[in-house]
Amino acid sequence: MDKKICTYICTGCGIGEALDIDELSGVVTGEMSQECKTHSALCGPEGRAFLENEKSSEGINTFNICACSPRVMQREFDMGDDCITVRANLREQVIWSAGEAEEGQEDTHKEWLQETASDYIRMSCTRAKKTEMPEAYEMESMNKDILVMGGGIAGMTAAIEAAKAGSKVTIIEKADVLGGKANGWAKQFPTSYPYAELEENSIGAMIAEVEASANITVKTATEVARIGGAPGAFNVTLKAAGTKSEWDAPAKVGVDEQELIDKGEMEDPNAGLQPYAKANDAGESFGAVVLATGWIPADVSEYEHLGYGSNDKVVTNAEFEAMAKNGKLDGVKKVAFIMSPGADEHDEDFPYANSVTSMVALKQAKYVRESNADAQAYILYQHMRTPGNMELFYKGVQQDDGIFMTKATVTGVEGGTVHAKDTLLGEDLDLEVDLVVLAAGMVPTTKVENTINLAYRQGPKFLDLDLFDGYADSHFICFPYETRRTGIYACGGVRKAMNMQETIDDATGAALKAIQAIESTDRGVSVHPRSGDKTYPEFFMQRCTQCKRCTEECPFGALDDDEKGTPLPNPSRCRRCGTCMGACPERIIGFKDYNIDLIGSMIKAIEVPEEDDDKLRIIVFACENDAYPAIDMAGMRKHKLSHMIRVIPVRCLGSVNMAWIRDSMSAGFDGAMLLGCKYGDDYQCHFVKGSEIATKRMENIGDSLSTLGIEPERAKSESVAITDYDKISDILGEFVEEIVEMGPNPFKGF
Repeated sequence: MDKKICTYICTGCGIGEALDIDELSGVVTGEMSQECKTHSALCGPEGRAFLENEKSSEGINTFNICACSPRVMQREFDMGDDCITVRANLREQVIWSAGEAEEGQEDTHKEWLQETASDYIRMSCTRAKKTEMPEAYEMESMNKDILVMGGGIAGMTAAIEAAKAGSKVTIIEKADVLGGKANGWAKQFPTSYPYAELEENSIGAMIAEVEASANITVKTATEVARIGGAPGAFNVTLKAAGTKSEWDAPAKVGVDEQELIDKGEMEDPNAGLQPYAKANDAGESFGAVVLATGWIPADVSEYEHLGYGSNDKVVTNAEFEAMAKNGKLDGVKKVAFIMSPGADEHDEDFPYANSVTSMVALKQAKYVRESNADAQAYILYQHMRTPGNMELFYKGVQQDDGIFMTKATVTGVEGGTVHAKDTLLGEDLDLEVDLVVLAAGMVPTTKVENTINLAYRQGPKFLDLDLFDGYADSHFICFPYETRRTGIYACGGVRKAMNMQETIDDATGAALKAIQAIESTDRGVSVHPRSGDKTYPEFFMQRCTQCKRCTEECPFGALDDDEKGTPLPNPSRCRRCGTCMGACPERIIGFKDYNIDLIGSMIKAIEVPEEDDDKLRIIVFACENDAYPAIDMAGMRKHKLSHMIRVIPVRCLGSVNMAWIRDSMSAGFDGAMLLGCKYGDDYQCHFVKGSEIATKRMENIGDSLSTLGIEPERAKSESVAITDYDKISDILGEFVEEIVEMGPNPFKGF
């Protein structure tokens, strides 16, 4: 692209009153050697017409808009796919965050304000010069079919909704029939007003709808043996359910054990290894995958005081449901439903339990009452959760004289006696019952087995399961259904414990995400969170040292490698976070509009005064997902930011290459801060591990700075939530105070 660049400075929103626009224009035309024009309201109809005319009559194809934050007015400043637009944030992060001048400091305050604005314009001019036009990634062969793993409510709903949207869908179900856990339900929760009475199980109607759809293929008694490839070209190998494939890890067999196997005295643990999976190595092709493999009941035998496994009067809620389904409640007149482990777990429910187990207890209490008019049900809970319309169901159950509920700590079960204390009645209870039902939680299948055998560099499983307690999710709050493997979306019990209606809604969302991923892949652009991004990482392989850091640190498994360790990119797996770029010590990875040289040049474009304690310079690399918006919102509320700070937005802290920190210090910057999403127990990172990875890198750079005689405290990493806008001023202000106390960078002037 033969670029023709022009900078446009908006004087609206108070920018023209607060800044010397002629001086800023001089920075552009003088120092930066670029054309510059001004307008009173670039975002308005007249401003847009002005920019359109610049494109058509002047041939401008690279627009440097110096106005408001790049997070706003994106549509107004989108000049088309044939143009590049960069932004300088003069409003939120310059004039709105400057604060009021102290008495007698008006001239100095205006000077600092002008310096800040000039630096942001220098950086945006540099970005405009260095940015290249991205080209969408084109796949050689594209498949738009969807694979659904699991034939329960979640899987069938995802298949039905995707099929209605025109997609071809294949359901893989390891059981002999569709329906999953719902096949074992006696009845289901009410789905319509007044939400009072239980309804007949509707799973049969859903199965019939699946079987009647011309767009849905069903394969029962089948499992996925292996998934390779990428969105638009997943390569899936299937196997007979319950058998092993060549990719299943073989059991280790010692010499003595092998002798016993040979003699027929011991069963071969590797028996059943299927050549069938190997024979079909080419597999089937799919564009996206919906993971809907469901859940299994939690093991509650660890709570010995409750007697499960040793007391035949104690069953789980799943076992009780089967009894009701099979008509085995005759003679059961008193049942206690225990919602919490009790004993020392005073305020805790059973693991993997939530509102579903509360509602199941209410439903099963009604089973007891419906089976015998004289029967009684006792619900002992720590938390009773009935969200939405289920509150009406709960209130209806409360009106039943034969159902008793109380908050209580169950201390033990002996035979048919339940001992409880700390009840709402203010007294201890000893209940004599025929049966005790424990509210076992719903453990996602991903917690207990490798339901999805991935042929990825980072291994066959999702790496984030420990972080999410086994649930298949990579960002539960901002990106539901998303896993850490692009194009694979989770729903139903593998995402959280949920009831039928929630599962249907969840599966519909996952199906739409799968379709969205396919369509984005077909257009050669990324999916969330950088939806529509045409860029993708490019590698200068001639300088690659096969260190494998990019393949190991990529949060999404976008990179495989060959036998030498050379990275093998899968662009349609990539989320465009740039973590690989930040990891590369040789700086050989970059994007058309975001790379080591581009950001490094922006750093060098900032004017760093020499030996002036009032003009120290601190660079802040702010994550575009949480930190940068928080800084913007602080500016909107006129929270003051120090005039010493210069902010550069980054895709993710994981993309920050430590070369930028070294370059900053070498250029005379007095401090450098990484400001990103929260990680750890309060995890919020859009790219899973970016903030955590960057923090570890900063620890290492601190050691390097020490060897150069620079205090490691000059480089710091902090994490914030997007809602921490009220804390931003203090966080950055405290760091500024620390730098001021240390004084200028000893490298300044060299």
